[in-house]
Amino acid sequence: VGKKVQAIYLWWHKPIIDKELLQSLPNLKVIANSGVGMDHLDLKLVASFGVKMANAPRAVSSTTADTGMALLLASARRLVEVHNISISPSIEYREADILGVKVTGATLGIIGMGSIGYKIALRAKAFEMNILYHNRTRRKVQEEQAVSATYCKKIDSLLQQADFVMLVVSLTPQTHKLIGKRELELMKPTATLINISRGAVVDQDALAAALQTGVIRAAALDVTSPEPLPRDHPLLKLKNVIITPHLGIKTDKATYMITEEAVENILAALNGLPLPSEVLPS
Repeated sequence: VGKKVQAIYLWWHKPIIDKELLQSLPNLKVIANSGVGMDHLDLKLVASFGVKMANAPRAVSSTTADTGMALLLASARRLVEVHNISISPSIEYREADILGVKVTGATLGIIGMGSIGYKIALRAKAFEMNILYHNRTRRKVQEEQAVSATYCKKIDSLLQQADFVMLVVSLTPQTHKLIGKRELELMKPTATLINISRGAVVDQDALAAALQTGVIRAAALDVTSPEPLPRDHPLLKLKNVIITPHLGIKTDKATYMITEEAVENILAALNGLPLPSEVLPS
């Protein structure tokens, strides 16, 4: 059977690609991933077997950007908390229990200005937000002007100014625990951290401590490490955290589009054509 396999479509990191599997599939030509993040793959190992790799950036960027904005708005207006108040047996509450923070005119700091980060900036502009961004490479001036975004060469500058910090980076050795105790302490005490990238980009112990002691106002996390968190994790006990189960791209249309994009890349590889979304080892 192994000799017949020429392509693998990875759905939510399954199957696990290791050396043994690659050795058992001598005619494998391509691995297509369902999503953008490739941190679950050893890219150099796969490439050493002459196997090409592709992800699905076109299919996921808009849906993931929607998720980021949904978390920002939900956290700002305390939607989960006020929902629980609205359905609780008691109908009494204090104004302080439902006071949120204003989104219009607030400063959004986007860390990672790839295709998803840029689409978040487009959405934030419609909310009249002041947009800062930090990225490995600066965007073209025309692209910055289109979303009225200001480039921050140093991440510290962005953290000190932003009312909302949105993490949209890939997980790499450089971004592992990118946000830790030091970075959280640079943020405003009224600021909110939103993570739609990967759980390991944040030091979760430091985040829990910062949320418990008022170092920052709140957090909204679509990703954690691990997923799901252990049921006794301190982040699960805090009112000022919203956690969703990696919703990112989970809509019916996006799922269909991801599969289409994967098939497009697989067919290209099998026919000896360039892959539309090829990912090369760095």
